[in-house]
Amino acid sequence: MPTRGGRRQATTMDTNLRKTRIPSLGDVPWGTHICQFYKTKEDLVDMLVPYFKAGLENNEFCMWVTSDPLSDEEARGAIRQAFPQFDRYAARGQIEIVSHSEWYLKGGHFDLLDLQRVVQNWIKKLNHALARGYDGMRVTGNTAWLEHAGWGSFAAYEEALNNAIGAHKLIVLCTYLLEKCNALEVIDVVRTHQFALMKWDGAWERLETTRMLESALLMLSEREREVLTFVAHGHTNQEIADRLHISVKTVETYRARLMEKLGLKSRARLVRFALEHGLLTHRTLAETR
Repeated sequence: MPTRGGRRQATTMDTNLRKTRIPSLGDVPWGTHICQFYKTKEDLVDMLVPYFKAGLENNEFCMWVTSDPLSDEEARGAIRQAFPQFDRYAARGQIEIVSHSEWYLKGGHFDLLDLQRVVQNWIKKLNHALARGYDGMRVTGNTAWLEHAGWGSFAAYEEALNNAIGAHKLIVLCTYLLEKCNALEVIDVVRTHQFALMKWDGAWERLETTRMLESALLMLSEREREVLTFVAHGHTNQEIADRLHISVKTVETYRARLMEKLGLKSRARLVRFALEHGLLTHRTLAETR
């Protein structure tokens, strides 16, 4: 059943664990909703090829919804190279690889009217797979096509999907291009998934709260963090420009970038962000005077 923050409690069906081949995650029950934050095409291949190999070998129907930077053909080539038996599974219809435009978009965009349509289509695919004798279904969808203007509709879709799949023999792994997500969007994504994964020092790890804070800061350059600290301590654009030996216009540009990257709309929200991330302390106050 749904719980606060988008997380769900386990059900009786959850005792049937399925292999994911994701080292930081291990085996999961049906009804699991996972998100991956990736930076490169190689990150996608690294995560998704073993994930689907496990599904195919364990009598699950698989569906891969692609988007740049990994096309349909590149996805097929990657899994075929790592899994020579892939063509045999594909020939009998156990896996489908389709473009995001074919699956998510109707009329060239995604809005609230598409929300229930896409969720219901996942369930229809699952029911068809069960009728064909498969144990269940695992899927992935790449969201790199999503623009900021459509974020609200897609976030609502993710929450609806999270609430829907708990009662079904379905595992969903949603992939998000990290450079297209601001800090608040990262939090939105994590809230509507049971597990969040990101690569740290070359290894995939679960994204805990402290890691979320670190990931938000990693999106900022050293100069952007400096400007953020000065803004949080109440300095004017002119004062920041004088301290950093840059122009006022450059300071304004950095502030605009901060707002965009962090998804914040005002100086008050910048100050709150700085407080929550340890950038506003007695030490930094002394340094910025």
